[in-house]
Amino acid sequence: CPTMKKIACFECFSGVRGDMILGALLDAGLPLEGLRSALRGVPVKGWRLEARRVKRGGIAGTKALVRAGAGAGKGLHGLGEMLRAVRGSGLPEGVARAAERAFRLIARAESRVHGARLARVHFHEIGAVDSIVDVLGACAGLRLLGVDEVRSSALPWNGGSVACAHGV
Repeated sequence: CPTMKKIACFECFSGVRGDMILGALLDAGLPLEGLRSALRGVPVKGWRLEARRVKRGGIAGTKALVRAGAGAGKGLHGLGEMLRAVRGSGLPEGVARAAERAFRLIARAESRVHGARLARVHFHEIGAVDSIVDVLGACAGLRLLGVDEVRSSALPWNGGSVACAHGV
């Protein structure tokens, strides 16, 4: 039926990360070479995208891995740098627009959490080359699969701590 939408649903029972989204898209039929080809224009050097089958807790799936050499993505710590990388990626306008929207949302959240103006937001963990590849790859992969809409379950409310650039 030509009026039917293709909807991607992410069940995030244990959280979500960019590599998990890429792995899910690969499991949904996105060819790895098609994704690599879409990302060839990303204006960041020194990285490669790999995928392998894994099994955890009795569940099998594809793990996407972004391997980055030393210095890859250096200088991608502000929203402006991230947006320039997106614009220089050569991806179709709709894909680039979705990626820009994602980075703007992340920057707004960082701004609120740290009480900093948007222009002064400094990405630490998200500013790495794998984040660029994860976001651009997810946006490109959804388009390559012909997905019209994305939905997800609620994210789990977990406890614990994590060490990051701002501390524990």
